[in-house]
Amino acid sequence: MPDHTTIAAIATPTGRGGVGVIRISGPCALSVFEAIVSGHRKIQPRVAQLSSWLDKDGDVLDQGLSLYFPGPNSYTGEDVIELQGHGSPVLLRALLDRLYQLGCRPAEPGEFTRRAVENGKIDLSQAEAVAACIDAATVRAGKQAQRQLQGAFGQHIEGLMQKLTSLVAHVEASLDFPEEEIPELFFNRLADKVRDEIIQPIEKLLATAQLGERLFDGATVAIVGAPNVGKSSLLNALAGRDRAIVSDTPGTTRDVLEVDFEVHGIPVRLADTAGLRQSDDLIEQEGVRRAHLAAHQADAIIFVADASRPDTWTPLVHTDVFLMNKIDLEHDDIPDHFISVCIKAGHGLDELRDRLANQLGDMSLADEGLLVTRERHRSILFDSNIHLEAGLLTVYDEDKLELTAMEWRRAWSLLGSILGIGDVEHILDHVFSEFCIGK
Repeated sequence: MPDHTTIAAIATPTGRGGVGVIRISGPCALSVFEAIVSGHRKIQPRVAQLSSWLDKDGDVLDQGLSLYFPGPNSYTGEDVIELQGHGSPVLLRALLDRLYQLGCRPAEPGEFTRRAVENGKIDLSQAEAVAACIDAATVRAGKQAQRQLQGAFGQHIEGLMQKLTSLVAHVEASLDFPEEEIPELFFNRLADKVRDEIIQPIEKLLATAQLGERLFDGATVAIVGAPNVGKSSLLNALAGRDRAIVSDTPGTTRDVLEVDFEVHGIPVRLADTAGLRQSDDLIEQEGVRRAHLAAHQADAIIFVADASRPDTWTPLVHTDVFLMNKIDLEHDDIPDHFISVCIKAGHGLDELRDRLANQLGDMSLADEGLLVTRERHRSILFDSNIHLEAGLLTVYDEDKLELTAMEWRRAWSLLGSILGIGDVEHILDHVFSEFCIGK
């Protein structure tokens, strides 16, 4: 249920900085601002105004720019004031406390954006895109978040709902006039339209989910192989810096060493593991155990072999990408499923990056306008198709058309929950609990 109190919060990150921003939203935003500002010059909408902000004794707390956005033409749809002052945590806290004294209350996480949803400024999928923009760790993820923030994803879902509304209306019309004889062709066309216009587009969206979610959630990749095949050298090459010790001595890597890097816009946590071999060294045995555990938990595994040592060519764990290193040395015929590289010289690493990226997600979809980027959306789309398919089972039976209509209405309601339509208060609570305060 919409809250009509006036809220305030610091909208910039914790810590010292050049600029700190406080945001106020609600029916009393303007009167609260007028109570803290010196002078009597009326603030003009959407015009930055240099202001001094006062404490209860009339002393200046800080000075900076004030901006006024009257509702409904503001971010939240309410009257909004932004105070852009110095980025001192002490000054910002003092100013915020003064706002609380004047009747504002602390904003909950994501409450400004939640009010934007409740006031019809954006739909729920766009609100989630706001959080995605903040959390984006790569440029590709940021661009995808911006597409969704502009409303492309929500508009697509809304289009599917409109088509489904029309199809449900046809079913319910046939229920309202049972005395009319309905030709079999009607049911065939109805079923074909559901498959072609709703189920298949949803399936196309679902096919993007693995890549879309990993753009934001990232992925873990483990490097495995025998000792001295080049695993640590590979980690350093992909990370672009000397993170792991490289040595000719077998068993140098005893623990799992992790480093973050990016492959075609996907954030990746890369793990270099101990060489897989039998050893009497208790510490090395623990390293091998941890290597197996890291491989088991990884989203993808790169197996590295030494071209000059055929005994290293057989992986001891499930493998996604096969890498044959040291191809500059004398070697036997290399199996076709290996990517041939020389890590030391940097040869073949681009092909490795391409192969790894495609293992993590279908990169042919990377520049598509629409990707499913949240597990919530994927789950809803999957369940929607279950109900759509269930409706098809009874659509040819006039005595069971009520079941068809019921299943398709359920699918419509599920799709609506992506946009925040319907009784979705519990969904709003969950979504905005993941936001930062001040957004």
